[in-house]
Amino acid sequence: MSSTPSPGLPNSPMQSEKSRRYDRQLRLWGDHGQTALERANVCLINAETVGTEILKSLVLPGLGNFTILDPHTVTGEEAGSNFFLSSDSIGRPRGEVAVRLLLEMNHEVRGESRQETVDQVIVSDPDFFSRFHLVIACGLPDKLLTQVSSLCWASSVPLMAARTSGFLAYLRLQLSEHCVVESHPDNQAHDLRLDQPWPQLAAWLEEQARDMETMDLKDHGHTPYPVMVYQAMERWREEHGGSLPANYREKKELKEKMMGGMRRREGNEEVWKDEENYEEAGRAVNTVVAATTVPSNTREILEDPAAKAVSASSTSFWVLAHALGEFVAREGRLPVSGVLPDMFSDSERFIHLQGLYRDKASSDVDQVSRKVAQVLESLGRGAEAIQEPEVRRFCKESRNLRVQRGSRLGEEFAAPGGDWCDPDLGADRLYYLVLRAVDRYHDTWGGDPGRTEADTEVDIGRLKTITSSLLTSLGLPTSLQGIDEHVHEVCRYGGSSLHSIAAFLGGSAAQEAIKILTGQFVPVHNSLVYNGVTGAVTTFTV
Repeated sequence: MSSTPSPGLPNSPMQSEKSRRYDRQLRLWGDHGQTALERANVCLINAETVGTEILKSLVLPGLGNFTILDPHTVTGEEAGSNFFLSSDSIGRPRGEVAVRLLLEMNHEVRGESRQETVDQVIVSDPDFFSRFHLVIACGLPDKLLTQVSSLCWASSVPLMAARTSGFLAYLRLQLSEHCVVESHPDNQAHDLRLDQPWPQLAAWLEEQARDMETMDLKDHGHTPYPVMVYQAMERWREEHGGSLPANYREKKELKEKMMGGMRRREGNEEVWKDEENYEEAGRAVNTVVAATTVPSNTREILEDPAAKAVSASSTSFWVLAHALGEFVAREGRLPVSGVLPDMFSDSERFIHLQGLYRDKASSDVDQVSRKVAQVLESLGRGAEAIQEPEVRRFCKESRNLRVQRGSRLGEEFAAPGGDWCDPDLGADRLYYLVLRAVDRYHDTWGGDPGRTEADTEVDIGRLKTITSSLLTSLGLPTSLQGIDEHVHEVCRYGGSSLHSIAAFLGGSAAQEAIKILTGQFVPVHNSLVYNGVTGAVTTFTV
């Protein structure tokens, strides 16, 4: 079995101190992802329990900078529910205490606190939020949240809003446009191009197929499986007018014919030889035997107006997409990824095959790079604005590109869309509606509904009125089944913050934040509700 060791594995003398500390996460998002995280600057509004849990899960993997904007002082109740506060900190600025304890978890991270309200910061420094790569707002009243939402939207700064109440919690992401190059799909077929091999690859595959007819048995079993698959595909094409297998039944038939190559004659007797390379070829048929096309997600991006007409203000993603579109228009295909899966083979043939794919990928990258340089120069930005590693990564991941365009948080009820159009909202989506009604409750009444037992019945009526208003704005009946029970339950919690709920949502939110900051993986689009009673996580779009 051929394999190539990864550089910097644990205990390797090549590995730096940073590599050893962050080894596991580097395997997920690589050096470039770690660099993006270490350059990121995050603002947290209100160091509530869920807010500090989010920051904790960003500080530990190496976030660059954070600022906590929090005018509150620590109360005894908070000291009992927030891991980053203690009885000794009661009466002290909440943000200041949280910063000190968070920084103890990773001395390479930088953080500060500002004991100001959102209103004060906006007046004194209108561009404050535009300096961050992500703003996280916890427990904000709706009017302030809407104001922050508008400022972040205008500056194209991602916003994350979170609130917990008893056993319930919600997370809402606001992304005007989020482009993902490395989406890391769960099931990714290898890009072997056996249906459209370039001349050098086709010549080598045909040569190996001919050699298999005469080679010794010990060498026969070490031929890379793409040779057998290619040979079977060519025979199928000859028998079916040039077409490839179109369904599972035909692929099964091709596989059975290909596996017949495992028969060998020993003396006067024909026997089956157990050859692992044929087993690999058989397993690969369903994914490898297919026509090479441009996936729909990539096609949509290449046809997007932002890719068709780039300007001096276009991001690197859209400049690269424009150059990629020119390549596809000329070549009729995407660049070869250049990644060859490990397989059962002798080293000589595997290395040669690997070189064929690597050389073709490099050739394709060179073509796209030249186009990128031309576009940048025409825009007056200079060819060095986009470096070769970025072009190479874009070409390699060209089948997995994603663009996510979201909606403004402050307008989700004014212009309903997404999953709100489905009248069967489901229990947990209704909880989101009620929790957002709590945000509005803070605007009028201050504090949380049900905060004191004496006022619970009055608060239930108030929250019902606000919830009914939201339902009406969505075009939904105010008598929606289950809505009254949801309002009663939220009021019964009285806005209590449970550390276990905050910790779960904090970890989930930090995961989404890392996706945003590194530009890798696909974030939630765009809302999430955690129900701690049932243990269910529901995601939906609003």
